[in-house]
Amino acid sequence: MIAPTTKKEMDALGWDAADVILFTGDAFIDHPSFGTAVVTRALEARGYKVAVVPQPNWRDDLRDFKKMGTPRLYFAVNAGNMDSMVNHYTASKRLRSNDAYTPEGRAGYRPDYAVTVYTKILKQLFPDVPVVIGGIEASLRRLTHYDYWQDCLKPSVLVDSGADYLVYGMGERPMAALTDAFAQGWTKEQIREIPQIGYLADTPPDNDYFDLHSFEDCKRNKVAFAQNFNIIEREANSLHAMTLVEQTGKDFVCINPPYPPATTEELDAVYSLPFTKLPHPRYKGKRIPAYDMIKFSITTHRGCFGGCNFCTIAAHQGKFIQSRSQESIVEEARRLNDLPDFAGNISDLGAPTANMYRMGGKNKELCAKCTRQSCLFPRMCRNLDHSHKALLELYDKVLAVKGIRNAYIGSGIRYDLFLDENGYLDETSQPYLEALITKHTSGRLKVAPEHTQDNVLAVMGKPSFRLFEVLRGKFDEITRRHGLRYQLVPYFISGHPGCSMRDMDALSKNKYLKGLYMEQVQDFTPTPMTVASVMFYTGLDPKTLRPLFVERNLERKKRQKSFFFNK
Repeated sequence: MIAPTTKKEMDALGWDAADVILFTGDAFIDHPSFGTAVVTRALEARGYKVAVVPQPNWRDDLRDFKKMGTPRLYFAVNAGNMDSMVNHYTASKRLRSNDAYTPEGRAGYRPDYAVTVYTKILKQLFPDVPVVIGGIEASLRRLTHYDYWQDCLKPSVLVDSGADYLVYGMGERPMAALTDAFAQGWTKEQIREIPQIGYLADTPPDNDYFDLHSFEDCKRNKVAFAQNFNIIEREANSLHAMTLVEQTGKDFVCINPPYPPATTEELDAVYSLPFTKLPHPRYKGKRIPAYDMIKFSITTHRGCFGGCNFCTIAAHQGKFIQSRSQESIVEEARRLNDLPDFAGNISDLGAPTANMYRMGGKNKELCAKCTRQSCLFPRMCRNLDHSHKALLELYDKVLAVKGIRNAYIGSGIRYDLFLDENGYLDETSQPYLEALITKHTSGRLKVAPEHTQDNVLAVMGKPSFRLFEVLRGKFDEITRRHGLRYQLVPYFISGHPGCSMRDMDALSKNKYLKGLYMEQVQDFTPTPMTVASVMFYTGLDPKTLRPLFVERNLERKKRQKSFFFNK
């Protein structure tokens, strides 16, 4: 069974009402790469009736918001798998002409600031029914944040939307706890004790908390905003985080600490839920581009300890790696054979950073005390176990599954986990790179040095370009030895804080890029809750509070990007 999306489908199941009605800005795809599907399946496993309303029309008589009736417990809202503003606009603030999460890639099927728009409508129509917001957009806007598209600081999305509760991060555990609490009639005070949620209160909580600068202070003083972010990031990277409280007007935004990192057993349980891995039947064969990209993919783990300053992964999924068991992943590979059109090729056996599977601190007690943003920058943590042994074993087991011809790695990799400026890091490094190139690359190995100039890379939180030079040498040696005509494809970012025209000119002339297939440079987009967005808004390095060059002029940002194509 797949969750109903219409009243007719709900009636066919014999439901008088749903327990939870979830509104999302994406098409509804029952695949574990989509948060809506994960939350829906997790709640169904607990016996709850969940209905989903994908991409409701917010511009007509609002019938989509009324058609499923009133839920027994609450409404849930997310913008989809992307922040709606990132989904809608380019880095130059031009409206995109397509939307990969909509049937046939059509644009215009979700509003700007979708979480806020959907929630306000529901609060207008059903003022007495609680609304719980979550997903990427809510998660990364849970406290005061810089909004690039309005070029200003905005308060927590709780304030703008009027939602009752906010779930941040990977939502299956807090959503289950919230749903149980509503079903069991918990008081507001009891509900506010649930980990990994946020709420708006008249007074600060009774328990210990960190008192952030107010929203108004942040608007008056950019240094206050930078200081706030340092605390938010520190607590997000801590195993024992504190409650964060930020006053906004007369109210207090309260963000509870997250759940501990998911155990292997907990993660296996999520991925063993009965996902069909197919779009909802309502789409009747219509192409959904985002689904085409991931339908034959398998997620091996969550989290990333890379700590890149422009990235939101750690802010949403956490810094600590949470890995599935090899048995769980192999079983999912077996089940791919049941999908229509599967020809034996896994498109991506990976995660936010594909080669962090089973990695973490050797001494967990040291990790419990650590608040570093990155385990790799400015230098690799001596406590980090970066062996690729478990990953190599996993690759072999997946390739041994009947019906699996290829298991490609489409996710990004961190080559500073197996290389330094002197070569390979340990005895698993060379076998890993060799296996990656010869068995798990379809012809192009895509990597992201992001820049060539070390002064810019330091601002990004990325390793020296000299490591890419080492990688290119190893890649050429392996492909030559195996007789492979494969390509190494580097990705770069222009317009990042700290990057000048001179830096982009130097990138375009770098001799180590000669002869490589140059596929993409991405113009930097400041997204909420990243170090780089704080840099962009304040013109400061938030760690040192020293001034930092930032290119804000859209035409000059466009010129930075043009260096890449005019070599």
